[in-house]
Formats: sequence, structure tokens, C-alpha cells
Amino acid sequence: MMNKVMNMKKLTITAVIALIAALIFLGGGQLLAGPPDVPPGLEIAMEVQEAHTPALMEDPGVVGTAVGLNAEGEPVIQVLVESADVRGIPRNLEGFDVVVKVTGRIVPFKGSPGGGGGGVSHKAIQTTPIQLGTSGGWRYDLANGYCCGGTLGSLVRIGTTQYILSNYHVLYADIVNGGNNTIAQAGDPVIQPGLIDVGCDQNDAQNVATLVTGGGSLPGSNVDAAIAQVITGKVRTDGAILEIGTISSTTIVASINQAVKKSGRTTGLTRSYVNGFNATVSVAYDNECAGGAAFTKTFTGQILVNNRGSKFIAGGDSGSLMVEDVNTNPKAVGLLYAGSSTIAVANPIGQVLSFFGASMVGQ
Repeated sequence: MMNKVMNMKKLTITAVIALIAALIFLGGGQLLAGPPDVPPGLEIAMEVQEAHTPALMEDPGVVGTAVGLNAEGEPVIQVLVESADVRGIPRNLEGFDVVVKVTGRIVPFKGSPGGGGGGVSHKAIQTTPIQLGTSGGWRYDLANGYCCGGTLGSLVRIGTTQYILSNYHVLYADIVNGGNNTIAQAGDPVIQPGLIDVGCDQNDAQNVATLVTGGGSLPGSNVDAAIAQVITGKVRTDGAILEIGTISSTTIVASINQAVKKSGRTTGLTRSYVNGFNATVSVAYDNECAGGAAFTKTFTGQILVNNRGSKFIAGGDSGSLMVEDVNTNPKAVGLLYAGSSTIAVANPIGQVLSFFGASMVGQ
């Protein structure tokens, strides 16, 4: 949206699937359930993909790689390209077919806000304690004539303290004085809804959490994640998410063709399926709302989700928690943060929780 309100926070794209045994414990005592079936040859395909990714991505038209399955259930290597004009991609790599996917650039989503799903507003101010899967962001996220925001995705716990989980680029990305003479820092309020849904007027939003030291992950880690400490009484302690309800306290590793859903600020409750993992993608970040270039981050081991026509995620859904598509207490799969009009990218939830030493709040 190119008027006074501009949604600058997006979600996300690729997925990594750790091919591990059925159950392991991962950071902070979090129980992580593995995929039930690993197609034959998948580990080898991942090794081949990783070996050839550096050379493939030397082509400026290649924006990423991943591993997927063809219609026969056989492993293939996916090469993600910016346009159909990209030439010279091999058809086969060490015995594995190569599938070229035209995805466009992979970015933290920027675009015009849309409507929520299912008749529930994900943009309106809520009566506290709020549910998550809602519009939110850093209270001062306004610069260069625009305001920004994203999704307050879910609730996590470190020890006995509860935190809202979202993306770095939703809560901590303002790193220069620039257009607003302000830098995001510990102690700053996190609001609901975000500035993009209150006409850029912070007085029409409510404080629900505060930024903390070490609460943002980038540029040094492999996840685009952020936490903010809950203000007592402002967020439901069971971590309920709009249109999803309570989730499980355990997580699950992504698998190809796995049905997933998410609840986000812009598109509300949407459903899709995992169509690639172990993805490598490069994503460019700004240094403030509507700002200049800050850095480009290459992520590895990411989860890819079908996003045809931006129907799964769109601008403002950054920070949404992706969960398995079941009716009761679904397990978390990934944290959405980037994408294009054809794919969404998510950090594996196990990596996110491990980075903070956190666990999901749920049943």
C-alpha cells in the first residue's frame, strides 16, 4: 500500500527437515516429533543439493534451491528462479532430476494489506488478554512517511516467563536513526494491533509486550525470529491463536506434502502444504520501515510451502506460526517470515526454539 500506511513485514518461505528418528529432545526441553516416513534416497538428494547450491546460486537469476518429490514420490532437486528467462540450469544432478520453479524474488513480504479470513478480524484491537495470530509490531515502527507491522504469532516460554514469538524484521529491524531518529531497543513496547492498522497512530493501539536484550536473531543466526516479554494480563496465558485455538506444547518436523495452516494479520486463517525442504534462500532486509538496505541473509535448511496467488501468506503475515492442519491442539511446524506470490518460507520451529532456549506454550 503506497498511501500513509504501508505493510512492510512479511512472512516467509523455505523449510528444512531434519531427517531424524521419531522423537528427540531439542533445546529448552522441547519435544520434537519426527516425520513418519522418509522417502528412499532423500538424504542423498539433500547432500547433492547442498553440494551444487553454491554454484547454482552464482547465477543472479537463481534465488534458492530445495529438495522435493515428483508425482511418483521420487526425490528431486528444486531450483528456484526469479523469472522464466533464466537459462543454463542442468536437467539432472548426479542422477536426480532437477525441477525449475519460477518463484520471483524471495523477500520479507511488502504489499497492500488485505482482509482477514473466516469472518474474524485479525487487525482489530482486542479486549485483553489478547489472542495471537493478530496484527502487531514495534510501537515506533514509523519512518520515511510510512508505518509498518506484522503478526504476533504465538506464545513461548523461557523458564517461567512468557514471550510473544514473531520475526526479527517485525520487531527489531529498525537499526538506524534514519527517518524516525529511533532505534529498536530493549524496553520498547510491542503493540496490538500494529501501526499499519491504526492509521499509523500509536495512541490507537495497546501495549502487550516489551522488547528484550537478545530478543532478535539477525543477522547472525539462521532464523528470522524475535521474542518480546509479555506484559502481565495482556496476553492469554494458554497461548490461544485466533481461529486455531490452543496448540500443542510439542512440535513436529515438516514432511513433504504435509498439510499445514496458519493464522496471520493479513490473510487470516489459511491452509496449504509443504512442497520443499532443506531449502537455501537469500533474503534482503531493510534497516528501518521503508528504509535502505541493511544486509542480505542466506538461510539454509528452510521449509517451502505452496503459496500460489499469495493465498497462504501475504504482506503483513510475517511472524505467523505454521502448524499441522488438525482440529485440536496442532503441533507447531515452522515460523513464517518470507516468500513470493508462489512460495512461502518458514524457519523450522525446532531451530527457532533452540536459538532462544524456549518451548511452546500449549496443551
